[in-house]
Amino acid sequence: MSTIPQWFVQQWDTAVRTEASQKDSRLMAAVTDRGAIAGESFTINFLGDDGALLDANNVRHGDTEWSPETHQARVVNMADFYRAVPLDRNDIPRMLVNPVTGGDYMTNLMSRRNRRIDDIIYRAARASQLAKDGSTIALPASQKVAVSASGFTKAKLITTKKIFRRNEADKEAGEELYIVYNDEMMEDILSDTTLTSADYLAVKMLQEGDVSRRWMGFNWIPFNGIELTGGVYYTIAWAKSGMHFGKGYEEGNVTRRGDKKDAWQVSMGASYGAGRQDEKKVVEIAFQ
Repeated sequence: MSTIPQWFVQQWDTAVRTEASQKDSRLMAAVTDRGAIAGESFTINFLGDDGALLDANNVRHGDTEWSPETHQARVVNMADFYRAVPLDRNDIPRMLVNPVTGGDYMTNLMSRRNRRIDDIIYRAARASQLAKDGSTIALPASQKVAVSASGFTKAKLITTKKIFRRNEADKEAGEELYIVYNDEMMEDILSDTTLTSADYLAVKMLQEGDVSRRWMGFNWIPFNGIELTGGVYYTIAWAKSGMHFGKGYEEGNVTRRGDKKDAWQVSMGASYGAGRQDEKKVVEIAFQ
């Protein structure tokens, strides 16, 4: 039986296949974009409102009584990021496709950039915020749905909706609500027997297993970066105006490195920051 000799030309692939992963930023469009940031930080101005009624005027021609409002400036520090990918010049003749000049390496860096942005926004929603006076503002317990042994349920979602309604931070106040979900949440929701038959008939999420739709007033965003600590997941729901994101510099570069035997180098550097504008507009949901 004849065999193909070792010296026959080996056909190389004409395209670079990338591993399955999240390629786009899914959270950036769901927050308030502060645009290009000049400097090492930016502030989010906060004006408090206790929900009280307008004061009654019971004294004609009386003295003016001032009612000072609560003002606060939150500081969001920018963080820097950088990654460089090399390709030896001796490898290029062996390939029918050059991932440097073909853009594949830069596409991969952009995917990493987009996932980093989502991680920054997610963590900023749960983290303590820095005030301009040096104090910190934590997400209060009233904005957290506690963990239970039943996983992520419709009851937790109803509680989350209740919190936004109580805070006047839902669609009735002109807000657009979002929630991130991972594979564990999707499994729990699709298996929840408390969902009614009307839900099954009307919601595309349950008809086709497609959760990335609007349901119960939330826009559902797939995000596998949800933190898992001690067997407990922590997802977030938020109003778009309640989270702010800013970009500093962003630069991608393709260069020849003379100090590295003329190897190609593809690099990307960037600066990003995100912060919470109002605790009433963010809810943390814990589940197993």
